[in-house]
Amino acid sequence: TSKGRAIQNLLNIDADDVVTAYLRVKNLNDTEFINSHYVLFCTKNGVIKKTLLEQYSRPRQNGVNAITIREDDRVIEVRMTNGNNEIVIANRNGRAIRFHESAVREMGRTATGVRGITLDEDGQDEVIGMICIKDPETETIMVVSENGYGKRSDIEDYRKTNRGGKGVKTLNITDKTGSLVAIKSVTDENDLMIINKSGITIRLKVADVRIMGRATQGVRLIDLEKRNDQIGSVCKVASENEEEEVQDEATPATDIQPADGETIQPATDEPNE
Repeated sequence: TSKGRAIQNLLNIDADDVVTAYLRVKNLNDTEFINSHYVLFCTKNGVIKKTLLEQYSRPRQNGVNAITIREDDRVIEVRMTNGNNEIVIANRNGRAIRFHESAVREMGRTATGVRGITLDEDGQDEVIGMICIKDPETETIMVVSENGYGKRSDIEDYRKTNRGGKGVKTLNITDKTGSLVAIKSVTDENDLMIINKSGITIRLKVADVRIMGRATQGVRLIDLEKRNDQIGSVCKVASENEEEEVQDEATPATDIQPADGETIQPATDEPNE
């Protein structure tokens, strides 16, 4: 419940700057590691860029140029890859494209990048997220819409194509679901944290959301009580141990209401979290 500390007190950035992403790197002095891993950028207009991690291994107090951004564009996702990962990019209109990262050539720090996904020409479409698949055998793709609907699908439901295409449907967008707002790679060992714009947070177990087809509408993950409320942010966290998930019986859990009528009980926050 604390407010936290202003990022300007920790980093030398302008007052109007905002943090878009951060990467946790074990050791920038490990020559073998920084020369075998890449930093992958994705922008809201569908541009993607891959740069060797070694290019960022000599940080300066004021930072270094990481990517050249075109007008009316901004970075929305940054991932670290090992050169042999699958990439999935999703847009607001409910489509996603899957390709191998080898389709993106290595570039310098100041490069702009190449086309990752082609957006719809409706003036409203934009990229909402990019995921890096490291283990297709255990990971599934979770997508969440702004009105609280979401679903899990197998990665193999998304056919592999070359970068730059329009992709395939990842969620059936309707007035009831609203636009897509998040895409995450998840396993049964993950929990999902969903934060509404009104400040309400729900935590649910990914294992409680059944895997379904790629083009379906999904299930209701969170009930938005306020008419104008929407999903503000989604993140995945490691599941707690069963002993830590014991909750007060007087506090009812929020139901997930799947489309076919079954009810699932997600895990909720502990009182001391």
